[in-house]
Amino acid sequence: MGDPIPLLEKLIEIDSSTKEGANEAIDFCGEWLENRGLTVKRIENNGFHMLVCEIGQGDNTIVLNGHIDVVEGEEEQFEPYINEGKMYGRGSVDMKAGVASMMETVAQLKDRDITSKVMLQIVPDEEVGGINGTKYLTDNGYVGEFIICGEPTSMGIAIQSKGVLQLDFTIRGEPAHGSRPWEGDNAITKAYNLFEDILKLPFATETAEPMYGKPSINFAKIKGGTVYNKVPAACEMSLDIRYLPEQSPDEIFKQIQAIIEGNVTIHMHNPPVKTEEDNPYVQALKTSVTNQTDLEKVAIFGQHGSSDGQFFTKYGGAAVEFGPVGHDWHGEKELVYVDSVREYQKVLKEFLLNGSHG
Repeated sequence: MGDPIPLLEKLIEIDSSTKEGANEAIDFCGEWLENRGLTVKRIENNGFHMLVCEIGQGDNTIVLNGHIDVVEGEEEQFEPYINEGKMYGRGSVDMKAGVASMMETVAQLKDRDITSKVMLQIVPDEEVGGINGTKYLTDNGYVGEFIICGEPTSMGIAIQSKGVLQLDFTIRGEPAHGSRPWEGDNAITKAYNLFEDILKLPFATETAEPMYGKPSINFAKIKGGTVYNKVPAACEMSLDIRYLPEQSPDEIFKQIQAIIEGNVTIHMHNPPVKTEEDNPYVQALKTSVTNQTDLEKVAIFGQHGSSDGQFFTKYGGAAVEFGPVGHDWHGEKELVYVDSVREYQKVLKEFLLNGSHG
């Protein structure tokens, strides 16, 4: 089976932190697959390139979804190197290791007897929301019964992810001279007090053990005030709420509206992922992990963040995140363990050959 490490090195060398860079990386992936005898469908949306490559046959479709874009990094982070069994570089674990392994797996299995259709998707914009990539693909029929997003999970299987509700607030106060603040009503203070009150609402104190504790509520942005000697008359703030899979975003919004003195609007909403642990594909993938690694127990857990798996759920697809072992993604020392990348590829191969029928 082809070693994914040389391909991973080449992918890291492409700075795909911009649209242009991601497009260059997508085009490289397309040429690499075509050079190995695979048929590649190249797709463009709003200037973003993406590709789809299919192998196998059957009534069911397994999607291998990987994003080639990365967050910004220093110039030296696009010069990958290996030290003590770890490959360093921007995107090494998030998620070019997953993409390289998926590409090598599809190339190796193109002539094998696979009982399901396997659809490799490589997309350019997961780090900025996935709207022009995976969402576009799913809305145009590129879906499946089971989806593996190759995000870093340390070889565990993330079967759930929280929903995302991002809100923008405008809070009004009363201006006054800075030397006599008691004569005004400080809009910044009101905004902070509102945040504290939101933390006490019923939705904010619910838990979903053992998968999750409480929802997370991040005080993301605040803007208010004009000069030192004036009580702020207006304030804008933004919250990033990651709600539990069983919670209702409409109910969360209603609870917040009930206590606000001002305006609140939804900046973005992305649904949660809720895949059941007893799903036959999940169980087959779990078996493959056990067979191909030294893990005594395969972790089954929920992610606090979101991935492109969210876009498949409304079309009935069961999505998981599953990827190799690494650390510090988005950080200065992003790395992936070389052995885990090779193990990851072996797991994918066994799963597609033996467990892809679900």
